[in-house]
Amino acid sequence: MIERTGSSPLRGDLPDGLLAVWAAEGDEDAFAVLVRRHSRPLLSLACCMLGNAQDAEEAVQDAFVSAWRRLPEYRHDAEFRTWMYRITVNRCLNSRRRRLPPLPLDAVAEPATDNEWNSPARAAEEDAEAAALTCALGELDAGQRVCWILRELQGLPYKEIAVVTQTSEHTVRGALFRARRSLKEAMAPWR
Repeated sequence: MIERTGSSPLRGDLPDGLLAVWAAEGDEDAFAVLVRRHSRPLLSLACCMLGNAQDAEEAVQDAFVSAWRRLPEYRHDAEFRTWMYRITVNRCLNSRRRRLPPLPLDAVAEPATDNEWNSPARAAEEDAEAAALTCALGELDAGQRVCWILRELQGLPYKEIAVVTQTSEHTVRGALFRARRSLKEAMAPWR
């Protein structure tokens, strides 16, 4: 076991489990290391689930506040990262249930350029394709959407997704199969 030294700063290479134990004992520096280490992937997950950076930041912040309060309950039977994914997914699902549907905004015209890869038409097409994917993701049931985001965008293994979603690996594989099939159908016009 690695022992803490009085007031020396924590190294970022310490394992999550050890930092979580120290944080559960009230070590704010240990928790700060965990927050820095896991903020970016959790924010990416929340952005994909909520489609709004401001809502995503709020969900991740709420997830970390909840984790800080619940650290003494953390059992270490799952990795800290997996535990944080579960808390963040729950925050995002709760946020989606509470909020009103977003109002569509008119696209701002892009400045004209001579490069066809940066042309307004190309940008509009990419925006429309991204909007179609966002819409298609929104049509998936919550379980399929979470599994797809965790696997395809976050790169989590099936086993870890099963822990985050509190299901079996078999259920995760089935949800991913159905999500991929639905997304393939929805995105067919873009191929």
